[in-house]
Amino acid sequence: MSCEIKFGTDGWRAVISDTFTFKNVAIVGQAIAEWIKEDFATEHKRVSIAYDTRFLSGKYAEIVACILAQNGMEVLLSQEPIPTPALSYGVVNTKSVCGVMITASHNPGEFNGIKIKNRQGGGASKDITNKVESFFERTPVQTIKLKDALSANKIKMHDFKAVYLKFMKSYVDLAKIKKAKFKIIQDVMHGSGRRILEEVLKGSQLRVTLMRADINPSFGGTKPEPIAEYLPELLSRVKKEKFDLGLVLDGDADRIAAVAPGGEFISPQKILGLIILHLARNRGRKGGIVKTTCGTVMLDNIAKKLNLKLYETPVGFKYISDLMVSEEIIAGGEEAGGIGVQDYIPERDGTLAGLLLLEMMVFQKKNIKKLLDDMEKEFGRYYYERADLALGDGKYDPEKIKQVKELLGKKVVEIKDFDGVKLICEDQSWLMLRPSGTEPLVRAYSESKSLKKSKDLLKIGEGLLKN
Repeated sequence: MSCEIKFGTDGWRAVISDTFTFKNVAIVGQAIAEWIKEDFATEHKRVSIAYDTRFLSGKYAEIVACILAQNGMEVLLSQEPIPTPALSYGVVNTKSVCGVMITASHNPGEFNGIKIKNRQGGGASKDITNKVESFFERTPVQTIKLKDALSANKIKMHDFKAVYLKFMKSYVDLAKIKKAKFKIIQDVMHGSGRRILEEVLKGSQLRVTLMRADINPSFGGTKPEPIAEYLPELLSRVKKEKFDLGLVLDGDADRIAAVAPGGEFISPQKILGLIILHLARNRGRKGGIVKTTCGTVMLDNIAKKLNLKLYETPVGFKYISDLMVSEEIIAGGEEAGGIGVQDYIPERDGTLAGLLLLEMMVFQKKNIKKLLDDMEKEFGRYYYERADLALGDGKYDPEKIKQVKELLGKKVVEIKDFDGVKLICEDQSWLMLRPSGTEPLVRAYSESKSLKKSKDLLKIGEGLLKN
């Protein structure tokens, strides 16, 4: 059975009652315990555990907590569903050796999953998850009843949210923000972000409206993913009700998207650009910036003009997280909306990214649309597209893709293949194909200075997957 359990780009995810079962969660829990005992043999083994708003997430968290407790660890178990970044921050704040988060992030409601956080609060490296996998079913599951673990003080119910809120309030210039009179709406997509933004901005003159802030494990029959396809109501409300900024969180609140006045969707790529400009120019932050291999060319232009070192990683925030630990990084982000910033844990945080957009508006006394226009005027306007492609009768053949010499009349001048295959043309347009690390799909990405061309590049990508 354990051969069905596999950690991908960001944790293990599977369908509830199919592969994501109580038994398999227990197998993973015991394997995590064995890894901790081996890697932290001489240390006090405190572990932080939390969960999101998905079906049975709290129960799965209890299963892991009881196993770790019986294996000699001090367990801090969240008293309520919280965002993944709140757990990550809690790992550092409580000096835990690691964290375990029960979440399937942006996957549909029939999925659940497990993310492991390292002691810095970042995503567990492949070395860690490989080691955990190596322990599957090597030793019998050892567990204890929750009530017995609580009475023996082996498990302690913990409030991770309070210190998380305190940090959020200290990171931004809250006094300045609270005087602003912007009208904000946030769609939390039934996820664990819930009322965090509202609590941070409590007492301000800002008018904050929340959407889908109730718990709904089916996510209303859609995916809690911050892409335009799943946000028709938000796009409409921003336009009709004249909001100054729309913000979106994914299911576990570590990713962001935004909406400008008029109902214009702002991609995470552009959000990262705005946050870098704000931190570097308005707040005087120093260091490098990070993008993944499928990140926008605009970030290259920003790095060049601001004389910032640009790092490029494979897809997956854990690679960005590793750089944030080893290097001085102002900000780093992935195309899917995960953005991390300096002087915080090396992890993405959708709520904090939204607060920084709001702070930028306040600092520069401009709405988000004007800030976006200014950035694109200075660094170029690029049309970034992504599609999730089911293989069907085709297959992903990287060698076949590498044989492509020309795309839409432009010569391919560079090929990057350290994560999928990326074909870069002489005019900076590009096409990339890579198998997903979290779903049974091939992700196609494209970018150019024309929306039509970007869409046409995706069609070429789809054709390359067909026999």
